[in-house]
Amino acid sequence: MFQLFHLSADKTTNLQQQLREQIAQVILNGNIPLDSPLPSSRKLAKQLNIARNTVVLAYEHLLDDGYLLARERSGYYVNPDILARKVETPRVQQDESVATKPDWSQRLVMQPSQQRNMSKPRDWQNYKYPFIYGQFDPALFPTANWRECCRDAVSIPAIRDWASDRFDNDDPLLMEQIRTRLLPRRGVWVSPEQILVTVGAQHALYMLARLLLRPDSLMGIEEPGYVDVRNIAMLNPSRVQALAVDNQGLMLSDQLNDCDLIYTTPSHQCPSTVTMPLERRYELLERANEHDFLIIEDDYESETNFKCNPIPALKSLDKNDRVLYVGSLSKTLAPGLRVGYLVGPEALIREARALRRLMVRHPAANNQRSVALFLERGYHDALIMSLMRAYEERHEQMGAALREYLPESSKEPSFGGSCYWVKGPDNLDARRLQKVAAEHDILIEPGDIHFFGEQPPLNYFRLGYSSIPAERIRPGIKLLAELIEQIS
Repeated sequence: MFQLFHLSADKTTNLQQQLREQIAQVILNGNIPLDSPLPSSRKLAKQLNIARNTVVLAYEHLLDDGYLLARERSGYYVNPDILARKVETPRVQQDESVATKPDWSQRLVMQPSQQRNMSKPRDWQNYKYPFIYGQFDPALFPTANWRECCRDAVSIPAIRDWASDRFDNDDPLLMEQIRTRLLPRRGVWVSPEQILVTVGAQHALYMLARLLLRPDSLMGIEEPGYVDVRNIAMLNPSRVQALAVDNQGLMLSDQLNDCDLIYTTPSHQCPSTVTMPLERRYELLERANEHDFLIIEDDYESETNFKCNPIPALKSLDKNDRVLYVGSLSKTLAPGLRVGYLVGPEALIREARALRRLMVRHPAANNQRSVALFLERGYHDALIMSLMRAYEERHEQMGAALREYLPESSKEPSFGGSCYWVKGPDNLDARRLQKVAAEHDILIEPGDIHFFGEQPPLNYFRLGYSSIPAERIRPGIKLLAELIEQIS
């Protein structure tokens, strides 16, 4: 059976871990007789062409984990206790002619998979020109600092602190770092009772929709805008109103007056990248007070502003508890960590905490502690400065390339951030361009999904630069421009 093992140095796990996992699997499968010893470490190492010490350490780990027993002068044997509780599934003869399976199309009360959703290739890192938005560059990730924080978060004292059931509480160190380090950067000062840690910004948006939207509620969403918010609102379900955007963000038309809740991205409008000026922010708050609606402020990418002096968050200007603030570390530290936070009045946060408890109790405590240490030690501040330098260089490279190869198609973002919103020729179908570009090792994102109507404009697309090296931007844009000319 050991001839069937396949160890590879190319895998992300080391040879010792691969061997340990594969031996454990054949034990659980019952492939090793209880009365037969496992091969000696010397023999197995020779069979697999690996170091003997690798086998010795794998055996010792399996011994510690209870998979093996050591018998003096005899070797290692399978521990029968590891198989004692294994369930034997009886084979039952069933008449297939009378068997019925549930009709899931009738049983499901909602089908989120039928909504129009954004999708990104899982293998995006294999493309030469990944102009994909929202992904991080492994070359910029602070691996050593993050490993240090993760290691310290799993020390014996730390584990004793966070491993118990926290019920619905968050890591106090992380709460303090959000309150005293992250939020003040945006001019927001609140008490711990006004903060809730979430599993990313998406989690916060979903809870707000559940707590605030009735079937007859009207939610205003920017157009073009963030498609996931629209889908969340329609799942509740509630009515949705598209709100126009200009070169200063959300337009303050009379359409706002009938809304119960408005979602906006004032710092870096999604997807157009424009920034709402201070005067319009004050006017929006006045409109909210006058017409009694609430505002969700998604303050994403506010940290990567390298084009102008930062404008205070809408939440920092709010004196009447109208603004519910959503933030996350997805665009700075890493999207895969899924760490975000919701800021609002105590009454709202209390109910959001209770709702979160029913959903996930609380985000993983070990991750919370790792992130808290990363913030406390100043590593996040250093990371932001590193990202801003890299993004500014890539921003300039992409801007210059677009001006050279697609001079009529893009407008430079006033804010910075990590992408360009591009309007191609009127007859361009960006969905077709996406397919053709992928065949030439280029990834782009068509923009039609960000519009509400049944016939959205098809000539918009987004070009991200967070995950592509600066030196590849110009040749990638040049090739993309050639493809646009071919298919337009």
